[in-house]
Amino acid sequence: MSVNEQVRHFAQHPQAALQKYHLSVPQGIFRICPYCQQKYYFRSFGKYQVCPDCGYGLRVSAHQRLKMLTKKTVEWDTDLTTTDPLAFPNYLQKVQQAQAKTKLKDAVWTGQARIAHHEVALGIMDPTFIMGSLGTANGERLTRLFEKATIQELPVILLCASGGARMQEGILSLMQMAKISQAVTQHRQAGLFYLSILMDPTTGGVTASFATQADVIWAEPHALIGFAGQRVIEQTMNKALPPDFQSAEKAYERGFIDAIVPRPQQSVALEQMLSIMAATRWTGDCHE
Repeated sequence: MSVNEQVRHFAQHPQAALQKYHLSVPQGIFRICPYCQQKYYFRSFGKYQVCPDCGYGLRVSAHQRLKMLTKKTVEWDTDLTTTDPLAFPNYLQKVQQAQAKTKLKDAVWTGQARIAHHEVALGIMDPTFIMGSLGTANGERLTRLFEKATIQELPVILLCASGGARMQEGILSLMQMAKISQAVTQHRQAGLFYLSILMDPTTGGVTASFATQADVIWAEPHALIGFAGQRVIEQTMNKALPPDFQSAEKAYERGFIDAIVPRPQQSVALEQMLSIMAATRWTGDCHE
């Protein structure tokens, strides 16, 4: 069909023509930023998957975040996976689907990595694995991350993203907070440095424990940071909350976090921070 014939066909049958062209456009070629609601060609988000308008970092897998930070890694504890301790209906099926999707055994990647010339113990929580929820398997994996870092005298860099404790594992998931917090304390008592980066979202028990127990706390622009959900708080207080409630920007304004560091700048900022800590001989509660 010539160009003129295509034009005539479109004029005579506009709805059919639009439907045809709509079906020929690949799925996902345009993406909507969840924060500012602007629509962009998918390549506009770039290597770091950041909105070109507002700077919001899209939720991506742990393996994608890992590639953004470093190429030199050794993964730890790859065999740890949940045993479905409460025999929760359809839970193992849901875990298996998440494993196939993310190529992880559970909702966190842990291991040793090199950032610039610094060796670190690195953890990256995965919001695409049952919303990064904290269960027995990834709780154990995070605990071992800090324990191994303490033994090997390594700083810990932990990228946090979670919807909170995993309901399918009940109180056992809540127990992980205390267990990880104890490992964080032992790491600090050994005079070692811990930095957390709060991604979108960081909520629930993860926020209430190890995510905010770091020596230095960063967040990504517009990340949701909080404990209970906004609707729960509004219903409890019987009062409307401001639109920016639980945003990274509000948390920074109130002194809850130390800095908001955009994703493309994090590698350089981490190198600088690690160099400073190495030069000052960081000792946890104080440094020389």
